[in-house]
Amino acid sequence: MTQTFISLKKASKKETYELLVKQIESLIVPEIPDAGNIGNILGLMKQQLDLFWVGLYIKNGQTLGLGSFQGLPACTVIQWGRGVCGTAASEAKTQIVEDVSLFPGYIACHAETASEIVVPGFKNGKVAFVLDVDSESKSAFDETDAMYLEQIALILSRFVN
Repeated sequence: MTQTFISLKKASKKETYELLVKQIESLIVPEIPDAGNIGNILGLMKQQLDLFWVGLYIKNGQTLGLGSFQGLPACTVIQWGRGVCGTAASEAKTQIVEDVSLFPGYIACHAETASEIVVPGFKNGKVAFVLDVDSESKSAFDETDAMYLEQIALILSRFVN
């Protein structure tokens, strides 16, 4: 089954996210492997939000390992508590970074990344993964992004083991 999605690039940020969340829910197919649903969700996010990079880092002991993503090859292992992803995981709190060059201990996977938002995802009340979203523009993310990306992380948590 092929679905057609309306481009959201001319809508307001709030409208874009509200439609994106609906599109994500309509895209989910219970009969396919979890990785397929995650890949489709991330692909739709990258296209509809015009992102440089979007992906998951999955908790593996005291590290985060690269999971599904859309974009260029990325860092594969991030220490718990290090960089934006490790900080979001260890603090169990969304991190909005307007200028990555100013973030203490920033881990540069791509020179093109200028700003980043990282949202923790939970299973059984504990951080199980982080949703990492990168932009080539500074100050690309705000509290509106955080609110809706936290909703998307909740959807993604259905597919992360």
